[in-house]
Amino acid sequence: MTTEEKLLNTLTTEFDRRVYDEGFARIQKCLTYFSEEEVWQRPNENTVSIANLILHLSGNVRQWICAGLGGQPDVRQRDLEFSATGGYTKEELIVKIEQTIKDAQAVIKQSTVEDLIAIKKVQVYEESGMSIVVHVIEHFSYHIGQITYATKAKKNIDTQYYPEDLG
Repeated sequence: MTTEEKLLNTLTTEFDRRVYDEGFARIQKCLTYFSEEEVWQRPNENTVSIANLILHLSGNVRQWICAGLGGQPDVRQRDLEFSATGGYTKEELIVKIEQTIKDAQAVIKQSTVEDLIAIKKVQVYEESGMSIVVHVIEHFSYHIGQITYATKAKKNIDTQYYPEDLG
């Protein structure tokens, strides 16, 4: 295996681990604690719901990875991610974010080193392909933290993401 192949394999593995294995699994777990109505509740006028955060993550991943890195059409409607007050069940939210992640995984898996060093336009930014992937991992993690915090605050539970022996 060449160094380039090892680099691409490592990037794909890390994206899968951070976004799918950790992030998606945490979304699924958190949603189990809420009713269909609760996932759409906003704590106040300046805070979005857990469902809005999931729609936002789906939009961000699709725009940055699928469109920005993969060259697919940019169909994102960012304002709707935050203004929606319903329209998806918990199961539909899970399916939507999982499909988005799988689509992004396919784009990353097909990327070349040239794709990762090339400058791409995303929103108003010009970013390298590598920067796009790093941004999505970081952004995903940030909002998973918000979903986790909301779950712990509203339900007074320990999400138990980590085995107890990590100390």
